[in-house]
This record gives sequence, structure tokens and C-alpha cells, in this order.
Amino acid sequence: MMPGHINFGLNEVDISTKLTKKIALKVPFVSSPMDTVTEHNMAISMALQGGIGIIHSNFTIDEQAAEVRKVKRYKNGFITDPICLSPDNTVMDVMELKAKHGYSGIPITINGQMGGKLMGIVSNRDITFIDDRSMKLKEIMTPRDKLAVAKEGVELVEANEILKETKKGKLPVVNDNDELVALIARTDLLKNIEFSEASKDPVTKQLLVGAAIGTRPEDRDRAAALVEAGVDVIVVDSSQGDSLYQIEIVKHLKASHEKLQVIAGNVVTPAQALRLIQAGADGLRVGMGIGSICTTQEVCAVGRAQASAVFHVAKFARKYGVPILADGGIKSTGHITKALSLGASCVMMGSMLAGTDEAPGEYFYQDGVRLKRYRGMGSIEAMSKGSDKRYVWENNSAHSIKVAQGVSGAVQDKGTLLRYIPYLTQGVRHGMQDAGMKSLSQAWEALYNDTLRFEIRSPAAQKEGGVHGLHSYQKRLF
Repeated sequence: MMPGHINFGLNEVDISTKLTKKIALKVPFVSSPMDTVTEHNMAISMALQGGIGIIHSNFTIDEQAAEVRKVKRYKNGFITDPICLSPDNTVMDVMELKAKHGYSGIPITINGQMGGKLMGIVSNRDITFIDDRSMKLKEIMTPRDKLAVAKEGVELVEANEILKETKKGKLPVVNDNDELVALIARTDLLKNIEFSEASKDPVTKQLLVGAAIGTRPEDRDRAAALVEAGVDVIVVDSSQGDSLYQIEIVKHLKASHEKLQVIAGNVVTPAQALRLIQAGADGLRVGMGIGSICTTQEVCAVGRAQASAVFHVAKFARKYGVPILADGGIKSTGHITKALSLGASCVMMGSMLAGTDEAPGEYFYQDGVRLKRYRGMGSIEAMSKGSDKRYVWENNSAHSIKVAQGVSGAVQDKGTLLRYIPYLTQGVRHGMQDAGMKSLSQAWEALYNDTLRFEIRSPAAQKEGGVHGLHSYQKRLF
């Protein structure tokens, strides 16, 4: 991308955008609906920082709806799904939870579950000097009548004052039936951040969240459950979106759920895009076979170079006011900047986010490097969990043989999104500034009137554009 004239500051660069016709975002980042990328923790963190997460569909219908509810119920500073134990659990159970999660302040409810009647709380000081690990928690817990609690509906500022006065580490929040509805931790309040750019529903003030479904008949029931849970946008998840099956389900979603926003895809040509736009799609996913773990182009010989796909589909969809998401192939802030400058309204990221703390899965070490597992939804492992519906639309014996269109692997630890998203945001702003573009709308205007120019780089130029000529180096992102 050729540089432009800079006559504005970095803080003046506006990267706010549209996800769909009716959903606006402060930053153009969307987490991919993959089972090693987006569950409720990822979706919450993405929304808090101005983007949005799309919950994957390798869940049962009830499980996926529950993930959506967790995002919609989230309130900054409140833990709405704390781990609970019952009075009959033992000290050993607390020790195991502490070893796994790193904390021991655990609410005790009558049934050991969130929503049960609050019976007490167990903290680290309650178990420190207990030698008998089989001792029941009811013998050592701080009982309910000695606890400071807050009533449901309490504001964060008020809860903070209660914690200051009582000098407690945890503050249970209960309803009128004395049932636990949330937990507030002093440590969370101390590091509580006000997320002014958060993606929220303008009416309910709840965080925005999306979810993926397939194109099979049972996915209509899945969509209904997700809408009931409060989902804001549904992504119809298919490797090749230009199909009769997807057109039918897009029409069904728009007819059955009037306020629901629907993103269709994946597509790589204007002809594919036209049929989905005519069906009622509010946004389009663009990309086929270009993800780091995707082998569709190798296995099926079908797909398109991503820059070409983004440019041509975005230019076409623009006539209909339909935003597009560049999905796949994003490996750096430079790739994000190029995708946006070629007409994409947002970028959907998988591998870029898979190594973060908020991604599902546990960290492990290999050759001294901290890693997390990451797999394509077209891998045999993911297909065995349910993602085969993304690649095969019919249920019959002819499709009993699975053909993998992805691989499984691992990605390096990237830390928390609370540091990573600001890094990505700043990197994109730098790229836009260097190109002389103050906003995405200005970049698109320059693109379509031929004042924003791109040049093809030779292999030698690509080598020059990266780190070279060093014996060794260390690369740190931030």
C-alpha cells in the first residue's frame, strides 16, 4: 500500500465501523466461531474492547444458548458464574480448586450450584491450618449470618463501599430468596477498568454477542434458542455459502426473527454475494481456503486469493449497503490494515486470538515454549465434535466418509486480550496514518476513486520488507 500525506495525529484516526447493516463497532475486530477461539470469555472480552465475539456451534443447542446468556448477563466487576460448593464438600475439594484456578474464596450454596440458597463462604484463611482434608466445609465455613452481602441490583460503586467497610475479600450478591446471583471480588474491583468503547445494545446496555449456526433443518431450532437467549447477530457458518441450503435458512431467519441481524457466507465472488444479499443477508463473510489451519484450496481446489476476494466482493456489496468481514489469513496488524483498506468493514480472526488467555483450552509447554491448541473447524478432530455440518449439508450415508479441510496445531501464548487488542488497535491506526487515511470511510472513498494505490511486491521486495540481515533477533509485539 502506498503512503499518503499525514496532516492529522494518531489519536484522530477513526477505525469505528459496521459489522452489519444495523450493528456498529468501535473497533473492526471479530473473533471467529471456532471451538478453540470463541466461547463466552472471549466474547465478553472482545465486546468490552469494542469488537464482538461469535460463539461457535460445536455445542448442544442448550449449551450454546447458555454461552450467549453468560455474555448478555455480564456486568463489569460482577462474577455471574462463580464456582460454588456445597456444605458437604470437603477441604480437599477447595484445595483442588485452588490448585486449578488459583483462588480459594468460594461461596457455599445449599446445592453447590450458582442460584442455590447461600449458606456461607470458604476463604483461604479458613483452610490454611486444617490438616484433615476430609473435613466437611460446613464445619469450617463462615456461615451466612456472619457474611456481608449485597442485594440484587446493587451498583458497582455501592458494592465497592461495602467491601471497604467490611474489609472482606468477597461480596456475595443475593436475591430476595437469599439465593446467590453474583459474586464481587475485591481483587477484581482493584483492577476494574471502565470500558468506554464497549460494544453494547443501546437500549438494554448489555454486551453485544453473536453465535454461529449451520444450514441443516435442526439449526432453525438452534437459532430460535439463541434469539431467546438474546443473541444480537447470527453467523450462518459454511465453508461455501452460495448454496440452496444457506439461502433458505437466511430467508427463514429474516422472516422469523424481524430484529435479528444475519451474516451469511463464506463467499469469494460477487455472483455468490448477490444471491445471499437477495436472500436478506445483513453482512457477508469473505474468504475460502486461506486460514492458517485451512486446507480447502489444497483438498478441493476451490477458493480465491484473499485480497482479490475482499476487494471484488466489498466493491459489489457496497452497492447494496452490505458490510463484509475479511475472514481468514490475518497474521499481523499489517494484514488487518490491508484488508480494511481493500474494502472490508471488519476482520474475523482465529489464529491471531487463539493463543490468548481468553481462548478456550489449557496452556502447555513444548520445547520451553508456552502454547495453546488451535484447530481448524474442518479438521477431523473438530468435525467429530459437530463442525462437519459446516462442510456437508445433508444427513445421509453417502457422507459417512469425512474429508478433512483443516488441520490441528498449536499457537504461541499471546497473553490477555486486555493488552493484545489495544496493541492491534494501535497498529492499525499507525497503518492508516501512514497511508494518509483518517478513517475507514475515507480509505474506501480513496480506494474507489483510485487515489489509494497498491503495488505487487516481488519475492525480493517481500524479503526486504521483513526482518533480514541479522544473525539473531528477538521479536516482541508489545
